[in-house]
Amino acid sequence: MAGHDRMTECACGTRTRGAFGWGVMAGLVAAGAAWIGRKGAMQAQVGHGHSPMHRALDLASAAMQPKYPMEALSTWLNGMHFYADDMGRQVEAHHFCTHLRHDMHQCIIYDSNQPGARLIGIEYIISADRFQTLPEEEKRLWHSHHYEISSGQLVAPGIPELAERAYFKDLISTYGKTFHSWQVDRDDFPYGIPQLMMGFTADGQIDPAKLEARDRRLGISWRQRRAARAAIPVPPPLPGANAWQSGRSQQTMLREVDFAAGASARD
Repeated sequence: MAGHDRMTECACGTRTRGAFGWGVMAGLVAAGAAWIGRKGAMQAQVGHGHSPMHRALDLASAAMQPKYPMEALSTWLNGMHFYADDMGRQVEAHHFCTHLRHDMHQCIIYDSNQPGARLIGIEYIISADRFQTLPEEEKRLWHSHHYEISSGQLVAPGIPELAERAYFKDLISTYGKTFHSWQVDRDDFPYGIPQLMMGFTADGQIDPAKLEARDRRLGISWRQRRAARAAIPVPPPLPGANAWQSGRSQQTMLREVDFAAGASARD
């Protein structure tokens, strides 16, 4: 009888472990199928005019190729930028950021958080300590984040407000250098060269209609965010940042220069 019980227990244990293993495998297969399904759905929203062959190749590469820089993206921030030489041109910017080092973030910027979003720029974000080490001419390219955060205009959609507040408590003393490579407020194609952008520093600068439209779309309130962040200490901007406030600004332009051939080209 004891031997029979041990055999029954062994057989049941084997069956249980087998069932568990098949359950895990089925779960992984289902998760993989769902992931591919999501990828396929997103791919279907972009690449209009692609042939079926191109679409199949895009889906295969999306499923098979590792894309480690994209997988390292951790934070989605939404805010407004204006062109460094024209505050009247204001653009909504969706930042997708990687905390690269303790004193630096790097962000890619899109015009929305949708599969067909247009890539419009980049932003580097550094600590105040790092900013202070920059050459004076370099500092003129950077803007502070003290007002963007304290005003409630910069948000991290989709995360609990308490977590967002803790994140911005660290970010409020940072500085950003931003270039937009697609002037989406003007063109339906990325014409020209990247343009230097800046951030707002006081009430009355941002277009209220643009801000309200953003809030309705994301289901948030910048006023509520502002009130919730009232206890966050706001450091004064360091000298050299927000250069446009002096009445003079910098902007990129293209110029023709002599071409310098390398040694291999001369041979």
